[in-house]
Amino acid sequence: MANMREIRARISSVKNTQQITKAMKMVAAAKLRRTEGGMAGIRAFAQQSQEILDELLTGENHYSNRFLAPRKEVKRVCYVLFIGSRGLCGVYNHAILRYAQDILAQEKRDATVVVCGRWGRDVIAHAGLPVSKTFAELSDTPNMDEALQVSEYLKRMYLSGEADEIHLIYQHFRSALQQIPSTMQLLPATPERSGDGTANDYIFEPDAESILENVMQLYLNNTVLSVMLEAKVGEQAARMTAMSTATDATTELIGELSLKMNRARQAAITTEIAEIVGGANALKKAKK
Repeated sequence: MANMREIRARISSVKNTQQITKAMKMVAAAKLRRTEGGMAGIRAFAQQSQEILDELLTGENHYSNRFLAPRKEVKRVCYVLFIGSRGLCGVYNHAILRYAQDILAQEKRDATVVVCGRWGRDVIAHAGLPVSKTFAELSDTPNMDEALQVSEYLKRMYLSGEADEIHLIYQHFRSALQQIPSTMQLLPATPERSGDGTANDYIFEPDAESILENVMQLYLNNTVLSVMLEAKVGEQAARMTAMSTATDATTELIGELSLKMNRARQAAITTEIAEIVGGANALKKAKK
Protein backbone atom coordinates (compact mmCIF):
# COMPACT_ATOMS: atom_id res chain seq x y z
CA MET A 1 0.00 0.00 0.00
CA ALA A 2 2.91 2.33 0.71
CA ASN A 3 4.07 1.77 -2.87
CA MET A 4 0.61 2.73 -4.15
CA ARG A 5 0.63 5.90 -2.08
CA GLU A 6 4.01 6.85 -3.52
CA ILE A 7 2.76 6.28 -7.05
CA ARG A 8 -0.39 8.32 -6.40
CA ALA A 9 1.71 11.17 -5.01
CA ARG A 10 4.00 11.09 -8.03
CA ILE A 11 1.07 11.06 -10.46
CA SER A 12 -0.38 14.08 -8.67
CA SER A 13 2.98 15.87 -8.86
CA VAL A 14 3.38 15.14 -12.58
CA LYS A 15 -0.16 16.37 -13.27
CA ASN A 16 0.64 19.63 -11.50
CA THR A 17 3.75 19.97 -13.65
CA GLN A 18 1.68 19.23 -16.74
CA GLN A 19 -0.72 22.05 -15.89
CA ILE A 20 2.24 24.45 -15.56
CA THR A 21 3.81 23.40 -18.88
CA LYS A 22 0.44 23.69 -20.66
CA ALA A 23 -0.07 27.18 -19.25
CA MET A 24 3.46 28.25 -20.22
CA LYS A 25 2.94 26.87 -23.72
CA MET A 26 -0.27 28.90 -24.13
CA VAL A 27 1.39 32.07 -22.80
CA ALA A 28 4.39 31.62 -25.12
CA ALA A 29 2.06 31.06 -28.10
CA ALA A 30 0.14 34.26 -27.30
CA LYS A 31 3.36 36.29 -26.97
CA LEU A 32 4.68 34.72 -30.17
CA ARG A 33 1.62 35.84 -32.15
CA ARG A 34 1.79 39.35 -30.67
CA THR A 35 5.51 39.73 -31.41
CA GLU A 36 5.10 38.37 -34.94
CA GLY A 37 2.48 41.07 -35.49
CA GLY A 38 5.05 43.68 -34.48
CA MET A 39 7.56 42.20 -36.93
CA ALA A 40 5.05 42.44 -39.78
CA GLY A 41 4.43 46.11 -39.00
CA ILE A 42 8.10 47.10 -38.89
CA ARG A 43 8.80 45.26 -42.16
CA ALA A 44 6.29 47.45 -43.98
CA PHE A 45 7.91 50.58 -42.52
CA ALA A 46 11.41 49.29 -43.33
CA GLN A 47 10.40 48.72 -46.96
CA GLN A 48 9.34 52.36 -47.34
CA SER A 49 12.55 53.58 -45.67
CA GLN A 50 14.58 51.35 -47.98
CA GLU A 51 13.12 53.05 -51.05
CA ILE A 52 14.34 56.43 -49.81
CA LEU A 53 17.78 55.01 -48.97
CA ASP A 54 18.03 53.50 -52.45
CA GLU A 55 17.41 56.89 -53.98
CA LEU A 56 19.99 58.60 -51.77
CA LEU A 57 22.70 55.95 -52.14
CA THR A 58 22.41 55.15 -55.84
CA GLY A 59 22.55 57.06 -59.07
CA GLU A 60 24.91 59.89 -59.87
CA ASN A 61 24.79 61.45 -56.41
CA HIS A 62 26.86 59.79 -53.73
CA TYR A 63 25.98 61.37 -50.42
CA SER A 64 28.21 60.73 -47.43
CA ASN A 65 27.08 60.15 -43.89
CA ARG A 66 28.86 59.67 -40.56
CA PHE A 67 27.13 56.30 -40.04
CA LEU A 68 28.14 54.96 -43.46
CA ALA A 69 31.84 55.81 -43.72
CA PRO A 70 34.04 52.95 -42.49
CA ARG A 71 36.99 53.70 -40.21
CA LYS A 72 40.45 53.67 -41.76
CA GLU A 73 41.60 51.29 -39.04
CA VAL A 74 39.37 49.08 -36.93
CA LYS A 75 40.91 48.71 -33.48
CA ARG A 76 37.87 48.26 -31.24
CA VAL A 77 34.86 46.08 -31.95
CA CYS A 78 31.59 45.86 -30.04
CA TYR A 79 29.32 42.81 -30.16
CA VAL A 80 25.70 43.19 -29.06
CA LEU A 81 24.37 39.89 -27.72
CA PHE A 82 20.58 39.47 -27.80
CA ILE A 83 19.75 36.74 -25.31
CA GLY A 84 16.51 35.59 -23.68
CA SER A 85 14.97 37.14 -20.60
CA ARG A 86 14.36 33.79 -18.91
CA GLY A 87 14.97 30.07 -19.30
CA LEU A 88 12.70 27.09 -20.05
CA CYS A 89 13.16 27.58 -23.79
CA GLY A 90 15.26 24.57 -24.72
CA VAL A 91 18.78 25.27 -25.99
CA TYR A 92 17.89 28.76 -27.25
CA ASN A 93 20.02 30.71 -24.75
CA HIS A 94 22.88 28.23 -24.57
CA ALA A 95 23.15 28.05 -28.37
CA ILE A 96 23.47 31.82 -28.84
CA LEU A 97 25.88 32.08 -25.90
CA ARG A 98 28.16 29.38 -27.36
CA TYR A 99 27.97 31.13 -30.73
CA ALA A 100 29.05 34.42 -29.15
CA GLN A 101 31.88 32.69 -27.28
CA ASP A 102 33.17 31.20 -30.55
CA ILE A 103 33.11 34.60 -32.25
CA LEU A 104 34.93 36.30 -29.37
CA ALA A 105 37.49 33.49 -29.23
CA GLN A 106 38.43 34.15 -32.87
CA GLU A 107 38.41 37.96 -32.53
CA LYS A 108 41.94 39.37 -32.61
CA ARG A 109 40.97 43.01 -32.05
CA ASP A 110 39.96 44.64 -28.77
CA ALA A 111 36.37 43.58 -28.20
CA THR A 112 33.59 44.44 -25.81
CA VAL A 113 30.10 42.94 -25.39
CA VAL A 114 26.75 44.62 -24.78
CA VAL A 115 24.11 42.18 -23.51
CA CYS A 116 20.41 42.69 -24.22
CA GLY A 117 18.40 40.35 -21.98
CA ARG A 118 18.53 39.24 -18.37
CA TRP A 119 18.87 35.46 -18.68
CA GLY A 120 21.69 33.77 -16.82
CA ARG A 121 23.68 36.71 -15.49
CA ASP A 122 25.83 34.30 -13.51
CA VAL A 123 26.26 32.06 -16.55
CA ILE A 124 27.30 34.98 -18.74
CA ALA A 125 29.60 36.29 -16.02
CA HIS A 126 31.46 32.95 -16.01
CA ALA A 127 31.43 32.64 -19.81
CA GLY A 128 34.48 34.85 -20.19
CA LEU A 129 32.73 37.53 -22.27
CA PRO A 130 34.04 41.11 -21.82
CA VAL A 131 30.63 42.57 -20.94
CA SER A 132 30.63 46.37 -20.64
CA LYS A 133 26.88 47.07 -20.56
CA THR A 134 23.67 45.11 -19.95
CA PHE A 135 20.14 46.07 -20.96
CA ALA A 136 18.25 43.71 -18.67
CA GLU A 137 14.80 45.28 -18.48
CA LEU A 138 13.52 44.40 -21.95
CA SER A 139 9.92 43.26 -22.32
CA ASP A 140 8.71 40.13 -24.11
CA THR A 141 7.15 42.36 -26.79
CA PRO A 142 9.80 45.02 -27.48
CA ASN A 143 8.75 48.46 -28.70
CA MET A 144 10.55 51.42 -30.23
CA ASP A 145 11.18 53.07 -26.85
CA GLU A 146 13.21 50.02 -25.76
CA ALA A 147 14.97 49.85 -29.12
CA LEU A 148 15.91 53.53 -28.86
CA GLN A 149 17.64 52.95 -25.52
CA VAL A 150 19.88 50.37 -27.16
CA SER A 151 20.39 52.07 -30.53
CA GLU A 152 21.19 55.49 -29.05
CA TYR A 153 23.78 53.91 -26.74
CA LEU A 154 25.38 52.08 -29.67
CA LYS A 155 25.40 55.20 -31.86
CA ARG A 156 27.13 57.14 -29.08
CA MET A 157 29.72 54.37 -28.76
CA TYR A 158 30.44 54.51 -32.47
CA LEU A 159 30.56 58.30 -32.81
CA SER A 160 32.75 58.71 -29.70
CA GLY A 161 35.26 56.18 -30.98
CA GLU A 162 34.62 53.61 -28.25
CA ALA A 163 33.91 51.13 -31.04
CA ASP A 164 35.03 51.22 -34.68
CA GLU A 165 32.58 48.46 -35.64
CA ILE A 166 29.40 47.23 -34.01
CA HIS A 167 27.91 43.81 -34.73
CA LEU A 168 24.62 42.29 -33.58
CA ILE A 169 24.52 38.64 -32.43
CA TYR A 170 21.06 37.09 -32.31
CA GLN A 171 18.98 34.04 -33.16
CA HIS A 172 17.58 34.35 -36.69
CA PHE A 173 13.99 33.12 -36.73
CA ARG A 174 13.48 30.65 -39.56
CA SER A 175 10.49 28.74 -38.17
CA ALA A 176 8.88 27.84 -34.85
CA LEU A 177 11.14 24.79 -34.75
CA GLN A 178 14.36 26.37 -36.01
CA GLN A 179 16.34 29.42 -34.89
CA ILE A 180 19.80 29.99 -36.32
CA PRO A 181 22.55 31.93 -34.46
CA SER A 182 23.50 34.84 -36.73
CA THR A 183 25.52 38.04 -36.79
CA MET A 184 24.88 41.36 -38.54
CA GLN A 185 27.01 44.49 -38.86
CA LEU A 186 25.16 47.53 -37.54
CA LEU A 187 27.88 50.19 -37.76
CA PRO A 188 29.27 51.35 -40.04
CA ALA A 189 25.90 50.79 -41.69
CA THR A 190 25.74 48.63 -44.79
CA PRO A 191 22.11 48.95 -45.91
CA GLU A 192 21.03 46.66 -48.71
CA ARG A 193 20.24 48.37 -51.96
CA SER A 194 17.12 46.92 -53.50
CA GLY A 195 16.86 49.39 -56.40
CA ASP A 196 18.28 49.05 -59.89
CA GLY A 197 20.56 52.09 -59.55
CA THR A 198 18.31 54.34 -61.63
CA ALA A 199 17.77 57.77 -60.12
CA ASN A 200 14.27 59.21 -59.86
CA ASP A 201 13.20 62.82 -60.07
CA TYR A 202 12.77 63.28 -56.32
CA ILE A 203 13.21 66.67 -54.73
CA PHE A 204 14.47 66.53 -51.15
CA GLU A 205 13.73 69.31 -48.69
CA PRO A 206 15.59 70.89 -47.00
CA ASP A 207 18.42 68.94 -48.70
CA ALA A 208 19.46 65.37 -49.47
CA GLU A 209 22.18 65.26 -46.82
CA SER A 210 19.73 66.17 -44.03
CA ILE A 211 17.22 63.64 -45.31
CA LEU A 212 19.93 60.97 -45.43
CA GLU A 213 20.91 61.72 -41.82
CA ASN A 214 17.31 61.35 -40.66
CA VAL A 215 16.75 58.22 -42.71
CA MET A 216 19.97 56.69 -41.39
CA GLN A 217 18.79 57.34 -37.84
CA LEU A 218 15.52 55.58 -38.69
CA TYR A 219 17.39 52.76 -40.41
CA LEU A 220 19.60 52.09 -37.37
CA ASN A 221 16.69 52.30 -34.92
CA ASN A 222 14.61 50.03 -37.12
CA THR A 223 17.43 47.52 -37.46
CA VAL A 224 17.85 47.27 -33.69
CA LEU A 225 14.10 46.95 -33.14
CA SER A 226 13.72 44.35 -35.85
CA VAL A 227 16.56 42.24 -34.38
CA MET A 228 15.04 42.59 -30.89
CA LEU A 229 11.67 41.42 -32.24
CA GLU A 230 13.21 38.56 -34.19
CA ALA A 231 15.17 37.42 -31.13
CA LYS A 232 12.01 37.55 -29.00
CA VAL A 233 9.99 35.66 -31.61
CA GLY A 234 12.66 32.96 -31.61
CA GLU A 235 12.71 32.86 -27.81
CA GLN A 236 8.93 32.49 -27.54
CA ALA A 237 8.86 29.88 -30.32
CA ALA A 238 11.61 27.90 -28.60
CA ARG A 239 9.76 28.15 -25.27
CA MET A 240 6.48 27.06 -26.86
CA THR A 241 8.19 24.07 -28.47
CA ALA A 242 10.00 23.15 -25.23
CA MET A 243 6.80 23.36 -23.17
CA SER A 244 4.92 21.32 -25.79
CA THR A 245 7.60 18.64 -25.58
CA ALA A 246 7.49 18.77 -21.77
CA THR A 247 3.70 18.42 -21.80
CA ASP A 248 3.92 15.39 -24.09
CA ALA A 249 6.56 13.90 -21.79
CA THR A 250 4.34 14.37 -18.72
CA THR A 251 1.43 12.73 -20.53
CA GLU A 252 3.61 9.74 -21.33
CA LEU A 253 4.92 9.61 -17.76
CA ILE A 254 1.41 9.76 -16.32
CA GLY A 255 0.45 6.82 -18.53
CA GLU A 256 3.43 4.79 -17.29
CA LEU A 257 2.69 5.64 -13.66
CA SER A 258 -1.00 4.79 -14.10
CA LEU A 259 0.02 1.41 -15.47
CA LYS A 260 2.27 0.84 -12.45
CA MET A 261 -0.60 1.94 -10.21
CA ASN A 262 -2.97 -0.57 -11.78
CA ARG A 263 -0.41 -3.35 -11.48
CA ALA A 264 0.22 -2.48 -7.84
CA ARG A 265 -3.55 -2.42 -7.18
CA GLN A 266 -4.01 -5.79 -8.89
CA ALA A 267 -1.11 -7.22 -6.89
CA ALA A 268 -2.66 -5.90 -3.66
CA ILE A 269 -6.09 -7.38 -4.56
CA THR A 270 -4.50 -10.72 -5.48
CA THR A 271 -2.64 -10.75 -2.15
CA GLU A 272 -5.83 -9.98 -0.22
CA ILE A 273 -7.75 -12.72 -2.05
CA ALA A 274 -4.97 -15.19 -1.35
CA GLU A 275 -5.01 -14.25 2.33
CA ILE A 276 -8.82 -14.64 2.51
CA VAL A 277 -8.71 -18.02 0.78
CA GLY A 278 -5.85 -19.14 3.01
CA GLY A 279 -7.78 -18.04 6.12
CA ALA A 280 -10.92 -19.85 4.98
CA ASN A 281 -9.00 -23.07 4.36
CA ALA A 282 -7.40 -22.78 7.79
CA LEU A 283 -10.84 -22.42 9.41
CA LYS A 284 -12.11 -25.51 7.59
CA LYS A 285 -9.18 -27.54 8.78
CA ALA A 286 -9.68 -26.31 12.35
CA LYS A 287 -13.37 -27.41 12.30
CA LYS A 288 -12.42 -30.88 11.18
